[in-house]
Amino acid sequence: MPDLSANLSKVPVTIVTGFLGAGKTTLISHLIRNAGGRRLAVVVNEFGTLGVDGDILQSCAIPDCPAENIVELANGCICCTVADDFIPTVERLLALDPRPDHILIETSGLALPKPLLKAFDWPAIRSKITVDGVLALADAEAVAAGRFAPDVAALDAQRAADPSVDHETPLSEVFEDQLACADMVLLTKVDLAGPDGVAAARAVIAAEAPRPVPVIELTEGVVDPRVILGLGAAAEDDIAARPSHHDGEDDHEHDDFDSTVIGLGEIADPADLVARIEALARDYQILRVKGYVAVTGKPMRLLVQAVGARVRHQYDRPWRPSEPRETTLVAIAEQGRVDTAAIRAALLG
Repeated sequence: MPDLSANLSKVPVTIVTGFLGAGKTTLISHLIRNAGGRRLAVVVNEFGTLGVDGDILQSCAIPDCPAENIVELANGCICCTVADDFIPTVERLLALDPRPDHILIETSGLALPKPLLKAFDWPAIRSKITVDGVLALADAEAVAAGRFAPDVAALDAQRAADPSVDHETPLSEVFEDQLACADMVLLTKVDLAGPDGVAAARAVIAAEAPRPVPVIELTEGVVDPRVILGLGAAAEDDIAARPSHHDGEDDHEHDDFDSTVIGLGEIADPADLVARIEALARDYQILRVKGYVAVTGKPMRLLVQAVGARVRHQYDRPWRPSEPRETTLVAIAEQGRVDTAAIRAALLG
């Protein structure tokens, strides 16, 4: 059992992990706006070179979580850049005056949480912070569709029905590792999955999780912070109970995924662009598209976030005078499926 009294003087840290597009940024945005008097700090690990998630969170800044308390690490997976990026960032946040009451860490959708947990054993920070809990966000609609099914026979059946499905896909391992490390699972987008989908997703999670963990359903990231903050898990002292596909490896690679940044200038018809993004998932197996769109004649920039063929978009704020009015999108796919020229041509039509 962890010594809870020893953790009372440490700053609690909540690790928010989950698959691409599961709703991590939406959840943290909600927590920032509903901090309940806590002084928050946020570390966001962006995958790719376009800082969409960090920009979204900084636009949510409030007195209890000012913009300077929101730090983006864009130099690669957080669990691969511990010494160069993560440790110095945590030390800088702990040196803030006033010091944060709670730190939230949003991992990239491709990060393995267990190597990050091991980083909390570094002498420079071990006596100062504790992992209050690991939250794994799972997209109910995606899980219900069987995209992360652990059963090989079921995966073989899927592959027989759809040749594009590979039962060895690394995405399933990422999902399983995130579940295995979790203190709580947040089942997102339950409104899209429906009751039957939610029940199916819960069954998959129960079968895959190595130990019973609470599962909470939420929509649009709305959850009472009292439920998910203050868990007191001291997860850094409980690593052995959190199995990983990568146990025994000194490190891991993310060569299974590629990303590319596409610049398109201004766009005249957002609906046409959305249709083209939807087609990317079908024609090029693009997993994720996110970024900002400059729409001709519109003073506001259009935020676009796509998970597969599901595209969400909204105007988030006016373009700043110092910003170039241009469309910039990040596309993420499994290795070998990112053809920048072809993606650009498909988006331009």
